[in-house]
Amino acid sequence: MIALVRGAGDVATAVALRLRKEGFSVVCTELPHPTCLRRAVALAEAVYEGSWEVEGVRAVLARTPEEAEDILAAGEIPILAPEGEALGVLKPDLLVDARMAKRNLGTRIEEAPLVIGLGPGFSAGVDCHAAVETLNGPDLGRVYLSGSPLPPTHEPCRIGGVSSERVVRAPRAGAFWGFRRIGELVEAGTPVGGVAGEPLYAPCPGVVRGILRSGIEVRPGVKAVEIDPRIDRNIPFRVAERAWRIAGGVISALELLAGKEV
Repeated sequence: MIALVRGAGDVATAVALRLRKEGFSVVCTELPHPTCLRRAVALAEAVYEGSWEVEGVRAVLARTPEEAEDILAAGEIPILAPEGEALGVLKPDLLVDARMAKRNLGTRIEEAPLVIGLGPGFSAGVDCHAAVETLNGPDLGRVYLSGSPLPPTHEPCRIGGVSSERVVRAPRAGAFWGFRRIGELVEAGTPVGGVAGEPLYAPCPGVVRGILRSGIEVRPGVKAVEIDPRIDRNIPFRVAERAWRIAGGVISALELLAGKEV
């Protein structure tokens, strides 16, 4: 069975890895120029690097659905950028919208036999067969077979007791340039990047958990750098527990839908 996962960021990567473990042949689709923060654990990096590995699983860039089929045959995950005619050529049994856009970007329930949407903006039974909760809290990973996940708070996840204070946002539009690498230790006030000539500084001590690729054009307010205050340099290179719980919600949705005619 083929699963097409829209998105290849850190959460979509966890979904892809979990579906692969469940026996699916997984194809991810991405933008021609992804803007992932947690690049170390995002298969989207294959778009820039040609290939990328997370948790021992290798992803390879594909430019056409036919290339994607060849990569699948080799036992790897194709990252198709852009998606193009993937649905028509690959005819996936499952479509998961894991772009984490906090709204539905156009996914429709009739696009595949099973369609699952992650997070706010999806309505189970309307634009997908099931939706999965992505908001941190007791309901994280909850499956909706009717209704919608909770609306977004627009607040970063709390880590080590810190939420918004650990995130650096672009102060203006322009090209972002990073001064630090993922996994690097920084102190509060350390220069971590810049946008259009304006320097950006670490808001708290910790480890660089995520940072945009240099040269990416950003809009004002976009998250550019994320600091993890737990001072563990291994954390940025591991899939987050939140991402695994959301991926688990996708598997739970499949189990629930298997007992229901869709």
